[in-house]
Amino acid sequence: MGHIAGRTFEKGTIMKVEQLSIFLENKAGRLAEVTKTLANAGINIRALSLADTSDFGILRLIVDNTEKAKEIMKEAGFTVGRTAVVAVQVDDQPGGLNAILQALDGRNVNIEYMYAFVQKGGNSATMIFRFDRIDQAIEALVAKNITILPNEKIYA
Repeated sequence: MGHIAGRTFEKGTIMKVEQLSIFLENKAGRLAEVTKTLANAGINIRALSLADTSDFGILRLIVDNTEKAKEIMKEAGFTVGRTAVVAVQVDDQPGGLNAILQALDGRNVNIEYMYAFVQKGGNSATMIFRFDRIDQAIEALVAKNITILPNEKIYA
């Protein structure tokens, strides 16, 4: 048993969050094209991360309607990928992130990347993690009673 946003659940019922990855040429205006396309479709961005190289960038997004966003972006000519990530509640105090990382210690799980956002009125942040072994990471977090947020809470 573990915790998922205040609820108790059995192993295997944890919901992973879907993230879109949009590949962008590293040139002025490309990010604005993405946000305009999503805005015109009525899609709300819940969280994002942008990483770049000299030639291209990867925009990682969590939106309120993943399927529609993926279709709209492909129709607009963008290369779009879909990835499962885990949303974890992190206490807003010294050592909050470290507690999560310690839960993974010795489990042979690598964090490929992570980013954070704060939800309205909260005393915690939400960390989005991409793990190389996502199911093993979830098991390790659950074993340490770390709160994993369900996708409906993130998309809302």
